[in-house]
Amino acid sequence: MRGVVFHGEKDLEIMNFPDPTPGPGEVVVEMKASGMCGSDLHQYRRPKAGGRPNGLPASSGPTIAGHEPCGIVAAVGPGVAPSEAKVGQRVMVHHYQGCTQCDHCRSGWQQLCQQVPVKVYGSNSHGGHAKYLLVPANTMVTLPEELSFAAGAAIACGSGTAYGALRRMNISGRDTIAIFGQGPVGLAGTQFAKAMGARVIALDINPQRLERAKEFGADEIVNPGSNDPVEAIKELTGGRYADLTLDTSSNSEARLNAIRSTKVWGTMCFVGEGGDVKIDVSPHLLRRQLTLVASWTFSNIIQAECARFCVERKVDVDKLFTHRWQLDQADEAYKLFDKQSDGKGVFLM
Repeated sequence: MRGVVFHGEKDLEIMNFPDPTPGPGEVVVEMKASGMCGSDLHQYRRPKAGGRPNGLPASSGPTIAGHEPCGIVAAVGPGVAPSEAKVGQRVMVHHYQGCTQCDHCRSGWQQLCQQVPVKVYGSNSHGGHAKYLLVPANTMVTLPEELSFAAGAAIACGSGTAYGALRRMNISGRDTIAIFGQGPVGLAGTQFAKAMGARVIALDINPQRLERAKEFGADEIVNPGSNDPVEAIKELTGGRYADLTLDTSSNSEARLNAIRSTKVWGTMCFVGEGGDVKIDVSPHLLRRQLTLVASWTFSNIIQAECARFCVERKVDVDKLFTHRWQLDQADEAYKLFDKQSDGKGVFLM
């Protein structure tokens, strides 16, 4: 089979790999959709020398990219119970593998495992940008029949990350939330927050992304490139500021503005990977009783919950995608995605 490999410094190659065979406790998933996620760009842009971004160890050889896998179980290894995976089953993959036995792993948060180096499929272990993906059966999350494979790919990381962050903040229909960044994760946040009944203020410096945010239900849009976002949010909320703010951009200035535009007793959440923020603690945090939350992806339980939510609330996840590609177009796809000026892409097999 052929798979997409990032060599670093925006050098991409489609390489040949042997078709995988499942061992004990493993399954092979035939890929139907593999999403493109903003965190792919850390791998795509990384220096060719050295390890992986975010402290991950370097893999022993070329690694297939793609951490938003969705498809059909094609083969099942020895010891896999029918309740775990069956041939023909429609599945997403929770794209992490820890020790499987610690409290974090057993509660569905394998990415938080402290016992062994965590495998991240599409980063330091083979991912979904290929015809087949070999993974442990315990990473399987059933894809409801009502959702497309592309929707399942989005839920497997980008959309699921937005859902998980909103869930951590306990958002409700009483809340006004300001979402900084309307890339794929931020736009999913706008989509889910509206489905949860909240009032949404969407912020981005890209007019095209702001227009999409309107289409996804944003009540108000603000361009920080031409407006003071903190003053704009203050005005839009009658001087109260936002109940909740969510930063998906990783931009230091946006993160600071998200904190500054959160109301007294409000909650601000960091989602975007990387970057930093410098804040005067007393006026902006202590004396406003602010709660800061960090939300990194989701558990396999929340991934399944997100899929059910999309079905029950009729959330059109497919609407997120502006580009649908074949694997042969990977170089073109990532060159466009690297500009971070458009929407979300997905490889369909």
